Amino acid sequence: MMRADLDPAPSLAAQAVLDRPLGELIRERRPLSDAQIQQILDYQREHGLRFGEAAIALRLATNDDVVRALAQQFHYPYAPEATLQVSSELVAARDPFGDDAESFRELRSQLLMGVLAAHEPRRALAVSSPDIGDGKTYLAANLGVAFGQLGGRTLVVDADLRTPRLHRVFDVDNAAGLSSVLSGRSEASVIQRAPQLPSLFVLSAGAVPPNPLELVQRPAFGLLMRELLLKFDHVIVDTPAAVHGADARVIAAHCGAVMVLARSRRSRVRALQALIGALAKGPAAMAGVVMNDY
Repeated sequence: MMRADLDPAPSLAAQAVLDRPLGELIRERRPLSDAQIQQILDYQREHGLRFGEAAIALRLATNDDVVRALAQQFHYPYAPEATLQVSSELVAARDPFGDDAESFRELRSQLLMGVLAAHEPRRALAVSSPDIGDGKTYLAANLGVAFGQLGGRTLVVDADLRTPRLHRVFDVDNAAGLSSVLSGRSEASVIQRAPQLPSLFVLSAGAVPPNPLELVQRPAFGLLMRELLLKFDHVIVDTPAAVHGADARVIAAHCGAVMVLARSRRSRVRALQALIGALAKGPAAMAGVVMNDY
């Protein structure tokens, strides 16, 4: 039904990066002399700092230089703002060691110890919310990045066939996507690699169909989800807002697990309770409710 070239196992070259000193990696970006390296080491010992902190304090390297080097050293995907080809919403990629990225890693850990723990049949995670603009796509995209940073193959699916946006966030083609697959009109591969984000793949929504609910209610959608769970280690699915109708509940039932997002000072308690109650009646395991403070 679809094809995607999957990432191979970590290479010997990648392992070699892990064994290289941080100073050597920084020198690939900054023409530091041996005397300057020694100056950093002396400052590091004198002030009890890490090598990178000492290099920044002496203005011999920038924060971006150090973060890039650390990302290389630990084989950690990093796409700095100056070169990132996707949306500024991808905070987990732009600043992987910042507070926002840490929040997504914490959420990832809770999911892996909860509804996404070893379970048969395996579960994908649907992300739902009461209304448009709550931040579902932001949450789904950054969770995808966070899961991809574990090294396993991760797929983010745009099942919001009413107001799709993931293709803009990841800057991928949307000529063909989920709607094409479900309507039987896709012959080429529709799964794309996320630019500059190793281990992360995107299945965009494709053209907005006139019958989105009917498409996700077809047996083909359930079959597709089972196939994707065989090909990928983690699958995150963005869904339409509950204000659009039953789409999110149908999608969540096929995913096996669902997380609800509420937006601070915007989401109404009654609408949130109605969504949680409706999802609780379905077969999907409830991962919990996340509050978007932005």
